[in-house]
Order: sequence, then structure tokens, then C-alpha cells
Amino acid sequence: MHRIAVVAVPPVTAFDLTIPELVFSAVEIGGAPAYDVVVCTAEPGVLVTTGSVRVVVDHGLDALRGADTVIVTGSGRRDGFGPDLLDALRRAAGSGRRIASICTGAFALASAGLLDGRPATTYWPYSEEFTRRFPRVDVRAGVLYTDDGDVFTSAGVAAGLDLCLYLVRLDHGAAVANRTARLAVVAPVRHGGQRQFIESPAPPEQGTALAETRAWALERLGDDLTLKDLAAHAHTSVRHLTRRFRAETGLSPLQWLLHQRVDRARELLESTTLPVEQVARRSGLGSSESLRQHFARRVGVSPTAYRNGFAHAVPPPS
Repeated sequence: MHRIAVVAVPPVTAFDLTIPELVFSAVEIGGAPAYDVVVCTAEPGVLVTTGSVRVVVDHGLDALRGADTVIVTGSGRRDGFGPDLLDALRRAAGSGRRIASICTGAFALASAGLLDGRPATTYWPYSEEFTRRFPRVDVRAGVLYTDDGDVFTSAGVAAGLDLCLYLVRLDHGAAVANRTARLAVVAPVRHGGQRQFIESPAPPEQGTALAETRAWALERLGDDLTLKDLAAHAHTSVRHLTRRFRAETGLSPLQWLLHQRVDRARELLESTTLPVEQVARRSGLGSSESLRQHFARRVGVSPTAYRNGFAHAVPPPS
């Protein structure tokens, strides 16, 4: 039976810690359990969590020696990992164990040097910190999980479900993974990556000379605005407008317009039942095909998939 050692790093994120047990303990092959899941930690006993509960863990890091897969779950810690934990992870990787992380567990793997030169991801609010601290890691901030053969990482929280189901699919095929997903009442495969959950505002504005023009444009995103239109409103030349716009926003006027139009499309998809064609027109993206292209490039999923996941629809605005 495939043994999985789940490493708890205090303060423990309780939800992350329960994901492997939930998924792998539900897998049966021929009526028999396919996995043996053991939770372990550097100092067994009562562990504090990031919430109000406490978790009792009986097994120490010796559990990694007999494991086929080692999964480090997320915690409230992103640095200061003990040498015992880092050494145990290195030994497990060196002996050919399959290594994985959920959420911020990637910080422990990276601290042990196990992600150098590899693709990896983590919970998106910490992607910039992760990139800065571990420049040798190929950070994929927009994906739900990464697979580099023997090392796997997942994005935040529920993406751990996606990763664990993916590992089941690798081990036992799609049919078993799909059956396990149904037992866990989750989608077997989620479309898109973290980008659809990430707020991505335009760069902070560094000036106000063109603030009135930007406000004017925001009220007319559905119109066919040109550089000449913006320059005329600002009472300046196109050349000066472009230079001043970039100085104040970090973007060219047309890049800024596109950014705002995709944001408007997201709002309309979330809050209205307008057809995609009307969303494209009202946001100024023109056609449904143009909307799909820009939306997929920026958000990572199609407009329809985004609406299915985020809509809280109300009647279309007049």
C-alpha cells in the first residue's frame, strides 16, 4: 500500500492538513484502501494552528523514512524552518521519495533547496515574496499546481485538493480520480489557474495631471475611444498624452484602456446575466471573440468559465 507522510509545520493551517487525508483515504482499489496516510511533525504533541483549534500529532519525522510520498502542508510559517525538518526533506528527496507541497508548504521545500531550477507555485498573495527569496525557483504564480516529475507544488488552500486528485490520477487513472472527486464533492478537474482569483488592479497612479481624462474615459469604456479622443479631452498632443500617461500610470493609454475594459467585463460577468456579446460591447472590447482572447490572456479562463465560477447575477442594467 502506498504510504503518504503528511508533514505538519506549526502554526498549522488545519484545512490544508486535512486535505490529503480526505482525498487519499477515500481511494479504494478492489475494495481495499490504496493509501496509508500518516501525519507527522518535527515535535509530536499538541500543535497550534492558524485558527482557534489545536491539533494532536503523534508521529515524528521518522515517518518520512517509510513513505512513498511526502506532502508538506501550508502553515503560518514561511521562514525559520528547523534544521531537522529541512534535513528530513532533503533525505526523503535524495532517496527517491515523491515530494509535494500544499499552499505555503512550498516555502519549506524551497528552503530545503528542493525547488531550485524547478517550476513551482504557492498561494498567490505570497508569490512576490517567494520569487524574491528564492530566485533560483521557476515560480508559476498563475497555476493551480505544478508537476516536475518527482516534485509537485500547489497553490493556496483548495488547490491542494486539485493536486491530491492529480496525484491519484497519476497513480490509478482518471476513473479512480473522478470517483474520488465525487466522494469529496469537488470537481475532478478545475479549469484555469490562480489568475482568475487574483485581483489585478492597474499599477498605482503616480500623478493627477490626467486624472480627469482617465475618469472621463472610465465613463465611456464602451465607446470606440482613440488616442486623439483622449488627447482632445486633455487639451494636449497625442505625443505628450502618451508620455504623461505612462509617467502617471506605468502604462500607455491603450494598455490602460484595455486593462480597465477587462476589469469592466469581469464586473459585468459577475453581476449581470448579459450575453457575452453584450458584455464585450459594453466593456469596449468589441466582439465576443476579442473578449475571449483578452480575457483568457489576462484572467486565464474563458468568460463563460469565469461567469460559472463567480457569477452572482442580477438583472442586466438598463
